[in-house]
Amino acid sequence: MELNTAKRELTLKVVYYGPALSGKTTNLQSLFAMLDPTHRGALTTLDTKGDRTLFFDLLPVHFRTRSGMKVKVKLFTVPGQVVHESTRRIVLTGTDAIVFVADSQRKVTQANNESFENMHKNLRANGLDPDRMPTVIQFNKRDLQEILTDEEVTEMAKRGKEPVYRAVALTGQGVIDTLKGVMHILYKSLDQDHDFGRKFGINEREFIHNVFEKLEQSVSAEGSR
Repeated sequence: MELNTAKRELTLKVVYYGPALSGKTTNLQSLFAMLDPTHRGALTTLDTKGDRTLFFDLLPVHFRTRSGMKVKVKLFTVPGQVVHESTRRIVLTGTDAIVFVADSQRKVTQANNESFENMHKNLRANGLDPDRMPTVIQFNKRDLQEILTDEEVTEMAKRGKEPVYRAVALTGQGVIDTLKGVMHILYKSLDQDHDFGRKFGINEREFIHNVFEKLEQSVSAEGSR
């Protein structure tokens, strides 16, 4: 959480983490495409060899609380390839919440597990506690063949504490639900650790409404065309 008291501006950072080609970039691109251009910042791409880091400001979150505080959310991806370890660690600096994007294909199960462990290692390297980090897991690519069944995903969800979502990020299916899920637990964490609701004059319902109002309006408008 980055607080600029002079500007009365609060910036929250959400990072999409996961193995290479799991759909982290596609999640952000889908969200970006759903937004009206007047409600989003520029989608910035930092090219690396064989992978990319993307980020953009989710402009619908630029809202004023009752106390006059301006809230902004930044969404980031990290490169998934092994050679970009240092970049992943840097991008995780100061993160407030994580969406772990797992590839649903059976052949990628080990890569998913290794990436999840790597995420925990890099969080600790940044002085962040993985057990206290608001995190959701998205099983992406549910439209492909040779994937984990819904029953298997459900069973895996029972074994962990992180909320689990299913998605086909390429078509936009599940990407809003995933982001909404992580924002819910992020608010609860901020309220518990920083008395967020009282200090900034906004409750959980108002926070989620302000985050997603224009995003969902944009999706509805697109669907009615």
